[in-house]
Amino acid sequence: MRDANIFAFRKAMPRMSWSPRNLYNLWKRSCGAEAEAINFTRSPKTLFQQRWISKALVRAYHGDFINEKIFKRWYLPDTLPDVRPRQHALYSNGDLDAFAGRTEQLERAKKRAYDEQKKGLAPVGSLMLAEVERRIDVFIFRCCFAHSVYEARRLVIHGSVLLNGKKHTDANTRLAPGDMISVDPAAIRFLQNPESSKAEPEGEQPSDSELKTESSDLSQSMPSVKLAPTKSSLTPFNLPPYASPFIFIPAYAEVSFPTCSAIYVRHPTARPGYSEIPTPYDADGEVIRLAWEWYSKMRPRTRSKSQMAREPENRRVGGH
Repeated sequence: MRDANIFAFRKAMPRMSWSPRNLYNLWKRSCGAEAEAINFTRSPKTLFQQRWISKALVRAYHGDFINEKIFKRWYLPDTLPDVRPRQHALYSNGDLDAFAGRTEQLERAKKRAYDEQKKGLAPVGSLMLAEVERRIDVFIFRCCFAHSVYEARRLVIHGSVLLNGKKHTDANTRLAPGDMISVDPAAIRFLQNPESSKAEPEGEQPSDSELKTESSDLSQSMPSVKLAPTKSSLTPFNLPPYASPFIFIPAYAEVSFPTCSAIYVRHPTARPGYSEIPTPYDADGEVIRLAWEWYSKMRPRTRSKSQMAREPENRRVGGH
């Protein structure tokens, strides 16, 4: 984390965090005072300035804790993949297609063509950040095990995370499909009692003794009715303030909250009208496209043997 004041209101750069200050910056960039600053349709800024601003905003959210040289060398794809389905020839003779058994394929092709015409092409611009989503610290944050990606990074470094059953302390590791991560429940702040609950005034909530007496009275009056578990018998789960807009799980993650573990199922992808990579900007909008144009011109092209030896861990095959 290069900048100590990452939630500064003056810059208003969204980050991977559930902090209320970050929520305000996200609102400010989405529909607040800074929303027009990223609308480059009619902008007096030069193309270089537009690319620079877009690159700074994208990097602020997607991996501001990664060194810029390392990000350009190892976390950017050579080209953006084409996720559009292959077009099959549409034959006009329906009887011949039915005889050859091509009716189902034709229906699929027509449906894909209709989806592309209605929803547009797949937003492949966001796939430039697929390698960042593979990082173990980003994956922990996506699975809602940490309040921010910075906290998830500390969990990994301090040894509170297991990768396929073994302690793993390298936060730069990129996961492979099938990898399972497990987080120590004692290190998850969601499962800890917040300090604000201790300062609640008396009289608002009944005490444990009152709950026990009430439950015993109910059990005596209605012995055949099974009572629901009391509040003290449940696992405490305390969300941070203003967290409801951020509680979501990406499609490439299979999370088990009872065991505090998750499986990286596959690499994120995109389809017409939908991108699996969460981002505060349009998945194929101006900001993402201009950032890609910046990096496509400024990224290093050659990798020597010494540079290859310093590559962050990139797992190819997952396993338990």
